[in-house]
Amino acid sequence: MSQSTDRERRTLWEEGREPGLQVVALGVAVSLSALAIDLALGGDVGLLFDLSFVALCLGLALAVRPRDFFVVGVLPPMLMVGVLLLLELTRPAVLGHPRDGAIQSLVTGLADHSGALVAGYVLTLATLALRQRFAGRATAAAEAQAANLDGSPAPTRTTSG
Repeated sequence: MSQSTDRERRTLWEEGREPGLQVVALGVAVSLSALAIDLALGGDVGLLFDLSFVALCLGLALAVRPRDFFVVGVLPPMLMVGVLLLLELTRPAVLGHPRDGAIQSLVTGLADHSGALVAGYVLTLATLALRQRFAGRATAAAEAQAANLDGSPAPTRTTSG
């Protein structure tokens, strides 16, 4: 079977082949880019960042290889905290009140964007679960097909009387 035929037969659940470290780097880069664009357009963290974060979480769950599911499974909360913490350290007045401390502003930012965090996390975990379930079925089907060699008769059930 040729490589192009193999790619044509893959489903959406089988496409992810990127290593976990590369997916994490992509997630950091895209989320920081979305944050920068949102800050440039509106001056604060708004809906653009939230929608980008949710879409990014789904995309990362689809892009990662099955061996690295755990890495992406724990990524959304850490990614959100990391991005908001970096924002708080570089631009303190964006997330909370200017007199708030860094931790209080971070908690305020997490509360303000909790909907995006929950939606992104749920989508990530659901996608990974579906991919895991589908991969298990595909593996079982491939093993069954390999066990039935070409030219061998189909298994039958016989009883002796």
